Amino acid sequence: MKNKKTAVKLLSPVLIWMTCFFVVPVFLMMLVSFCTRGEYGEVIYKFNTNNYIRFLDPLYINIFIRSIVIALITTIICLILGYPFAYFVGRAPKKIRGILLLLIMLPFWTNSLIRTYAWIILLRTEGIINTYLIKFHIISEPLKLLYNNASVLIGMVYMMFPFMVLPLYSSIEKLDKSYIEAAFDLGATPIKSFIKVILPLTMPGIMAGCLLVFVPTLGYFFIPDLMGGSKVVLLSNLIKNQYLTARDWPFGSAISVILIIVMLILIGLYFKGLKNKEKGQVI
Repeated sequence: MKNKKTAVKLLSPVLIWMTCFFVVPVFLMMLVSFCTRGEYGEVIYKFNTNNYIRFLDPLYINIFIRSIVIALITTIICLILGYPFAYFVGRAPKKIRGILLLLIMLPFWTNSLIRTYAWIILLRTEGIINTYLIKFHIISEPLKLLYNNASVLIGMVYMMFPFMVLPLYSSIEKLDKSYIEAAFDLGATPIKSFIKVILPLTMPGIMAGCLLVFVPTLGYFFIPDLMGGSKVVLLSNLIKNQYLTARDWPFGSAISVILIIVMLILIGLYFKGLKNKEKGQVI
């Protein structure tokens, strides 16, 4: 009984915080999503489902699909680039492992907006990349590297890369070398050993990394705004525009609720996959 009371006391600050700054705002957002926009942008508390029906318009469905595709490609690129890097760090000598981890964490010490503007300086028409390509006569006129899907992908991958590497590193570091040695003793090639032994054992880290990259990518609005301009519209900056520009809070709230539902489904699938993985290991 005392342990329960102590646990409640310890958890109460967290519960209060989560209630005030997560549960209540989400509830209000859901409430507003069923309201009506007034003539001057005010919220009229009159129940209707038109905001959700409006989202079924082909224009918004295309934006939704584009957002999912970009988030998926970002996740795949981060996984392809991040796995070898995380494996190298996880298998590096302990003396330099701390330095390598520090290098992974260094981007978090700089504001993400500043890092995004740095990419804009690199990629713009008069930027560093185009300037040197023209200087060395590799190209005759500047390349259009900015304000397209490719530039948004570059920004997303750069921003989300550490979120993929850290879970992978955690999973790879715990990998028992005896399993790999046993696979080689039984005649497995390096590729077969990776597919049959290393990959399944590091699957929890892969799943966690993919979730940590895919879900935030759907919500980052400043990268499409800054690096995509008006040519690349994703769900994240569509929501921002509905709140700040169009002043259509009910529709913006409806899109936000849909995005939250998508994220909850993905998190649910992650935990289901993790549970199935644990069952498989137990069996």
